[in-house]
Amino acid sequence: MNKKELVNAIAMKTNLTRKQAGAVLDALTDAIEATVTSGEKFALLGFGTFESKKTAAKKARNPRTGETVAVPAKTVPVFKPGKSFKEKVAKN
Repeated sequence: MNKKELVNAIAMKTNLTRKQAGAVLDALTDAIEATVTSGEKFALLGFGTFESKKTAAKKARNPRTGETVAVPAKTVPVFKPGKSFKEKVAKN
């Protein structure tokens, strides 16, 4: 499913226009991005939690040359699915 299909699905379930559904989806993604970027968790009960995680600097090896390369520390977004979401996926 892509964004256009998701907007159509939201519009069908909520009796909103596609334009309104698109605005709702954009507002949701903006809220998630702003919250996670600020270092806080964004939790949707039953669905999951979005948060940021800091990874430590490390040394890795280039498999092609065997050369050791320094990988800098960074912050990455992480999604942890909720219990009911996990259960629904496991049933299929």
